[in-house]
Amino acid sequence: MKPRLDRTPLGWAARAIRVPGSERRTVLQAAKAAIAAVAAWLLATQVIGLSQPFLAPYAAVFLVEATVYRSLLGWAQQVGSVAAGVLLAAAVAQLVPGQTATLAIVVFAGLLLGSWRRFGGSGVWVGVTGMLLVTYGTPRSSELLSDRLVETALGAAVGLVVNVLIFPPLYGERLAAAADRLADALAGLLEETAGLVRADEPPEDLEAWLGRVSDVRSLARAAEDASGLTKEGRFLNLRRRSRHAGHQHDRPLRTLGTLWPPVEHLVEAVRTTAEGREPFVYPWPQARDVLADLLCELATAVRDAAVPGREPDLERCRELTAQVEERLVSSPDGVTATLGLGAMALPIRRLLHHLDRH
Repeated sequence: MKPRLDRTPLGWAARAIRVPGSERRTVLQAAKAAIAAVAAWLLATQVIGLSQPFLAPYAAVFLVEATVYRSLLGWAQQVGSVAAGVLLAAAVAQLVPGQTATLAIVVFAGLLLGSWRRFGGSGVWVGVTGMLLVTYGTPRSSELLSDRLVETALGAAVGLVVNVLIFPPLYGERLAAAADRLADALAGLLEETAGLVRADEPPEDLEAWLGRVSDVRSLARAAEDASGLTKEGRFLNLRRRSRHAGHQHDRPLRTLGTLWPPVEHLVEAVRTTAEGREPFVYPWPQARDVLADLLCELATAVRDAAVPGREPDLERCRELTAQVEERLVSSPDGVTATLGLGAMALPIRRLLHHLDRH
């Protein structure tokens, strides 16, 4: 069986060239990291004249972060952690005569100091930098120590500048993809629930249906993560007004995010009434038919809400909701069936409310 072209390295490269997305962003970030490393190395060796400035390209590469904000934060953390490691190595070397003992103390104290939350993910380099200086035999040389600080600050600054000025990363396409996936999943779950509600007998296989619920829950979380990363990517970004920033998808995704809690509550209500235990039991067939029609109309409205600039038509949803609520206040179905219908009607009313605010 031949591998699919889009899953091969050639297909990956073709997507990077053809489609704005994660593949192209990966290529750009890799190229920027290479540019930052070379620029930091040349500045450190050819302009400033530092000897073996290995920390300059290292710091530059790690500062080409996923977002401009992370690059700025990383610059402060990187410089701070390396400076702490340099100063720690110098202080211990002055107090402890043996290299082996100095190494043990520097690594131990450096890793403890690096666990301070202000250093973030760069904290490990307090101990690592101190270890490198001790093993290189340079912690007693003030000139070499100052060189290490200068090259680290230089490399980090180069990485920051490169990430800020050369195609700073944006993640608007993630919002579009997250909105489409979540809308399809929510609408599909509502349509499937409508089929279960319309059935004369309670559904036999609840597990498969509940599995779909877990899938939608995961997509809702993924959409929230995509929204957070996209907003972070715009912060301090020179391209934040670009069409790639995904501003047109903010409102649809925000609306879809508010729909998941009532959908989850609706599913729980259907599950409870499907078990047939009093006081909540399945509504009578006529009420279920109206309810199922309403869920199908809501599914269509959910898909419309995911399209930027499109307003969902909720007129039919309002009519069916009014029929359901009318049946609640003047129901001939009995108390338990009415309670079951009411348990489903409440999250549906919330769904309609959130869509109406879209």
